[in-house]
Amino acid sequence: MGRIVQRRPVVRISLSGVTSRRPDALAVEEPLEIRVAGEPLSVTMRTPGHDVELAAGFLVSEGVVHRGSDFRSAIHCGGPGTGGAENTYNVLDVALAPGVPAPAPRNFYTTSSCGVCGTASIEAVQKTTSHSASDDPIRVPAEMLATFPDILRAHQAVFDKTGGLHAAGLFDAATGELVVVREDVGRHNAVDKVVGWAVTNDLLPLRGHVLMVSGRASFELVQKAAMAGIPVLAAVSAPSSLAVELAEQQGITLVGFLRGASMNLYAGAERVVVPVAPTAMEQVTR
Repeated sequence: MGRIVQRRPVVRISLSGVTSRRPDALAVEEPLEIRVAGEPLSVTMRTPGHDVELAAGFLVSEGVVHRGSDFRSAIHCGGPGTGGAENTYNVLDVALAPGVPAPAPRNFYTTSSCGVCGTASIEAVQKTTSHSASDDPIRVPAEMLATFPDILRAHQAVFDKTGGLHAAGLFDAATGELVVVREDVGRHNAVDKVVGWAVTNDLLPLRGHVLMVSGRASFELVQKAAMAGIPVLAAVSAPSSLAVELAEQQGITLVGFLRGASMNLYAGAERVVVPVAPTAMEQVTR
């Protein structure tokens, strides 16, 4: 975890007057420049690791890549100019398959907290997906959904060390199995890494799956789910109003405040199978 976790000295104080100096583990945040065929496209702040997946998922979100066969390869290269510059592993050059149009050069900057920074308008952000989730017939038992936050949390290895990372996990809606989990300082990056994993394994669209995120459900996360054909997005915290509107438009089931034995269904509630409460007579006879 050399490039994922960094140790720094901190001074720890308490109101009881106890002061100590000790090392603390920090989640690493570094820029990643994504290029396509040598042309700069975007710079995002991310936790190093799974960079190829991050780039592939980002290109799905941008409507450039629609299936695994669209994404040919990616390689880390040197820094600006690449004229023999040292490879810092912070520049990734992507090669698309023959016939796949390259994205228009934009060279915009994305922070670790924003997945759509640099996009000129909401209309440009709200891209058309090739994988509609609206007709996905899956049904997910509420009892199964309720187990996902704890399962995801149990697989957050770097969060355990730093307390500073978001996580996204992909679950099989039929079995409840955790298929893949990724962590990153940016919640949108964690989702891009999950989607990119699916791209590199030629699994798009992700019908029959649930995307579970460790934070809130923002507009860009619903957008990313829509572009990957994911029918259910669940979050442990709140959604935004625009996230709910987009989920309704895209036919995505949006679950928020998924904690313990309760959850809020903001869109697509028909996909969540709620247990039938016992009748008064049944309660008496138990």
